Amino acid sequence: MRIERVCILGGSGFVGRHLANRLQPEGIRIRVPTQRRERARHLLIVPGVELIEADIHDTQRLTELFQDVDAVINLVGILNESGSDGSGFRRAHVELTEKALAACRQAGVKRYLHMSALGADAHRGPSFYQKTKGEAEELARAAHSDDLAVTIFRPSVIFGHEDSFFNRFAGLLKVAPGIFPLPTPWARFAPVYVGDVCEAFVLSLRDRDTFGQTYDLCGPKEYNLKELVDYTARLAGLKRIVWPAPDWLSRLQAKLLGLWPTKPYSRDNYLSATVDNVSSDNGLPKLGIHPTAVEAVVPAYIGARHIRGLYNQFRKTARR
Repeated sequence: MRIERVCILGGSGFVGRHLANRLQPEGIRIRVPTQRRERARHLLIVPGVELIEADIHDTQRLTELFQDVDAVINLVGILNESGSDGSGFRRAHVELTEKALAACRQAGVKRYLHMSALGADAHRGPSFYQKTKGEAEELARAAHSDDLAVTIFRPSVIFGHEDSFFNRFAGLLKVAPGIFPLPTPWARFAPVYVGDVCEAFVLSLRDRDTFGQTYDLCGPKEYNLKELVDYTARLAGLKRIVWPAPDWLSRLQAKLLGLWPTKPYSRDNYLSATVDNVSSDNGLPKLGIHPTAVEAVVPAYIGARHIRGLYNQFRKTARR
């Protein structure tokens, strides 16, 4: 399949910026719609990227954006909503997917790649996040046809420089007063490297064998949340006691922290963590990708910060 230009929805986010950098050597031009161009200016240094201010929830505007592209990649996803009734999740995941697929059909786009998530389940998912991700996944799967080739990816938690997982826990541990009560400590994950996720998207873009397929994306090893947070503390050089919070306290933390404007943890996050984020059918090897280990990447950005901090302390001690 001839792919010369793609439009990435959610292209200014964590995965999107890595994907744009990975697509650039392929000679593929990239269009990234964004509400505010200045917030996505980090993409301006990537050759071949076109930033366009647009409301992606406007179907007509989406159709215009898709007119001259060969493929659409939908990476949009939120972990929390401003309210608590699920409408924010539904708008970001379900309604946007409906609009994107409709715009693809109207613009004659032939290829659509969809980012879902492990645990996504429209019928049995305990959280709004999992239910709406599952509904969007079903919409994408049903849209696959001779006119629109669809491929779906379901990653576990994604890690890499500037991720919102290890970096967030490193920040929380830094301000914790010695003891860090960890909610849902036994929830299981198979963290997958952002570079591997992007490679899966790029390799499948023109590969007809991937049309109509769904791929779970996992790292090479499973961990429970406590193991991952303990590891983060060690890398960051923080002497913290990571205390496994019982279920009642996990629920209480979710209730209280969910009231904060930034929602560092919410009831929906708690419910999502009641389902293990792992898979026995890793799609990376099927695509010829060897999964990258957490230990091969995370020390470069969490551990490096600790080393720099020690170096600055040494300079101050030496009065230099």
